[in-house]
Amino acid sequence: MQGSSGPNAEFLDAASLCRHLVPEGSLHAFLADHRHELFPDALFEDLFPSGRGRPSVPADVVATVMVLQALEGLSDREAAEALRRDLAWKAAAGLSVTDEGFHPSVLTYWRARLRGSERPERIFDAVREVVAQTGVLAGRSRRALDSTVLDDAVATQDTVTQLVGAIRRVRRVVPASRAIELAAHDYDQARKPDCAWDDPEAKQALVSGLVNDALRVLGGLDAESLDAEARDALGLLALVAGQDVEPGDAPGQWRIVRGTAPGRVISVVDPESRHVHKTVHDYHDGYKAHVAVEPETGLITAATLTPGNAADGPVGIELLAGEEPGLEVLADSAYGSGETRAKLRAAKHRQTIKVIPRRNTRMPGAFTKDDFAIDLRARSVTCPAGQTRVLDQQQRARFRASCQSCDLRSRCTTSSEGRVVTVHPHEDELLAARARANTPEFINSYRRWRPMVERSLAWLTAHHNRRVRYRGVQRNQLWLSTRVAAINLRRLINLGLGHDTTGWTLT
Repeated sequence: MQGSSGPNAEFLDAASLCRHLVPEGSLHAFLADHRHELFPDALFEDLFPSGRGRPSVPADVVATVMVLQALEGLSDREAAEALRRDLAWKAAAGLSVTDEGFHPSVLTYWRARLRGSERPERIFDAVREVVAQTGVLAGRSRRALDSTVLDDAVATQDTVTQLVGAIRRVRRVVPASRAIELAAHDYDQARKPDCAWDDPEAKQALVSGLVNDALRVLGGLDAESLDAEARDALGLLALVAGQDVEPGDAPGQWRIVRGTAPGRVISVVDPESRHVHKTVHDYHDGYKAHVAVEPETGLITAATLTPGNAADGPVGIELLAGEEPGLEVLADSAYGSGETRAKLRAAKHRQTIKVIPRRNTRMPGAFTKDDFAIDLRARSVTCPAGQTRVLDQQQRARFRASCQSCDLRSRCTTSSEGRVVTVHPHEDELLAARARANTPEFINSYRRWRPMVERSLAWLTAHHNRRVRYRGVQRNQLWLSTRVAAINLRRLINLGLGHDTTGWTLT
């Protein structure tokens, strides 16, 4: 049964007794005055379809606490404590000064209800509806795209720890697996196996034993007869058992592969977390928060969370899916691929996106693809020395013998086969982008509007919100949407948000 806030204030109501202590223009003061309009009971009534049982904590109270929790970057326990002792929180939630609030598990329960509903991000949607009613974005035809790295909430695990953890999980959710005889480790123990870690032979013997145990478990169970949770555990074990190892010198032997497999699972505790390489020298483990921002107001119009290895371009296209044609899209070179540009053009958006830099890493200062003249109509490529070649069926121009006696060879290639230039399927988009990137219109617009997205990302990660609090994309997506809703609401308040008989307005 859904609970509801009473229409009449109590004698010791915090908003009545202590409203003067809550700063005007703050999110706390705004919620104290308008939480019922922002979060009406009808917005959450589908979460409690039964009319029986003990009433829940009122929806406007829980939604208010969730917004303040997301804004200040608090845990459930810290948020419950703030509601119990902070007069500004009590006033915002409509509680009396003597109200002790609720247990932290209430927030866990409500998030689970929201995740399982058809509209898990309804708090963000409610704030987006406020934005639409105010008309603050009307006539603003720019969107800046960017992403930022969010560290995960678990420790990165090595191969041995992942194998042990994955086998233990299968044994926990599939009772039949406990009958399979395993020899490398006592999997009833959560600790790491005993091993002389500085002895390469002992380490390889342990890895071989763990992989063989994993293969015994995988071969001894029928995945088709298992439920969804058990199949997921078995699939994770198969992935972990194969991502970091390769066959050894003898049958039944396995060794750890050098290097890191693309898309490697870094923890069986949070299988969706990934290695993130935001720059060449900046390494993280976790997720990415992708945002679309209106640069004049700083409002985040869309946000989504992905594993850390997701490419920015395709996600950026998804963020603009609900927008009207004709936007000027501003972004860095991570969004500059030919595929992304082609989709933006198909959606009739203008592109102010930096081009992907071209470098000859093997020969610093040498010719890059930009130094070759590409004629798409004639399907030909002309090199800096004036030699022209026609594209073959693989869309490649091969200069071969002409490179052997060329005076510019030392600046072009070291290959005995000569220089080869590959034309991209969307080369026309890339060429047009490179031509426009040097125009004053592009330079001035990019310098003026693109940096504003960094301000919004700084708001997003402030108050220790660089690290996510939960495991998995779904849980952290709900956190991100609530965080964005709180930031947008605070921004709207700074822009003069109010409510009257006509609805939401900006003064």
